[in-house]
Amino acid sequence: MSQPRRVLPGMTVMVTRRTLRRTHLLRPDRKLNQLFIYLLALLAGRHGILVHAVVVMSTHEHLVLTDVRGQLPRFLQDFHRLFALGVKVLRKWEGAVWDNERTSVVELRTPQAVLEKVAYIMANPVAAGLVRHAHQWPGITTTPEQLGRASWTAPRPDLYLDQDNPSWPAVATLQLSMPALDMDSCHVRSAVVDELARLETAAHADVQARGWRVIGRERLASLSPYERATSWEPLRGRNPTFAVGRSQREALFEAVGVVRAFRRAHRAALKLWRTGVRHMAFPAGTWLMRWSHGALVDPA
Repeated sequence: MSQPRRVLPGMTVMVTRRTLRRTHLLRPDRKLNQLFIYLLALLAGRHGILVHAVVVMSTHEHLVLTDVRGQLPRFLQDFHRLFALGVKVLRKWEGAVWDNERTSVVELRTPQAVLEKVAYIMANPVAAGLVRHAHQWPGITTTPEQLGRASWTAPRPDLYLDQDNPSWPAVATLQLSMPALDMDSCHVRSAVVDELARLETAAHADVQARGWRVIGRERLASLSPYERATSWEPLRGRNPTFAVGRSQREALFEAVGVVRAFRRAHRAALKLWRTGVRHMAFPAGTWLMRWSHGALVDPA
C-alpha cells in the first residue's frame, strides 16, 4: 500500500508522469501540442490550478503548478484521463497510454526548490541529448522569459471531444503564472536563467562523456511515436515526496518532520476507522478518506 500524500490548498508541486514502457507517444507535433494545451488550460481553470512551467517530452510530462483550492488529485485524474483518450485517437493506439507507476507529485517547500525544479524541467531536452539548448525543443516547453508572461491559446481539438458539447469551448487559453516566492519577477527569471545555464553545462559534459550525438530538431520530427526510448533508466526508483533545494538543511529537517507527523497521525486515525470509529478526524491534507469515504479531516 502506498503512503498517504498531503493535499493542501496553496501547495506548489512538480508533477511528472510517463508513458507506457517509455514509448514516444508524446512526440511533439501540432495536433498533440494543441490537445495538451487545450486540456491543460481548460481543466486547470476548472480546478483552480495555477500553471507556472510545463515541458512535454516524447515519453513524459513535467508540470510545476500551484494547487490553489486543494483539488490536485481531481485535476490530475481528469486531465490525464482525457489527454490519454485523445492521444489514443491521435496515435491510433490500443491499450494504456500512461505507465502503471503512481504519478510523481513532489511538494516544493522552499523558493530554492521551486527555482531549481523550474530550471530542471526546462533543461530536460538538453539532458536527454535531444537538443543543444533548452529553447530549441520543438515540443511544448517554457523558457525563463515566459515565466509569468506567456499566454497560450489552443482551438478545440477535433479528437475525441464532442464538438457540440458546451463543456468544450471553441478555444482555451493558458496563462502562465509566476510562482509566489516573495521576490520580484525579474529576480525569479534571472535566478532560473542562472540555474538553467548550470544544468545545460552539466548536461553537455554528460552527453560528451557518454559519447552521444545531439539528435537535433530535424531528426526529432521523423521520430516514430510507436518506438520506445532505448537509453538506460533505473526502474522503480525513489519517488520523492518533497524537495527543498540545495543547501537547505533546516528546511530538509522541517520537511521530514512534517511528513512523518502526517503519516503517523494518518495511521492512527485509519486504525480507529477500521475498528468502526467515525468521530475522529484525519490530519489536515488527507484526501482519499475525505472524498471517497466522507471521513472528518482537521482544517488546514
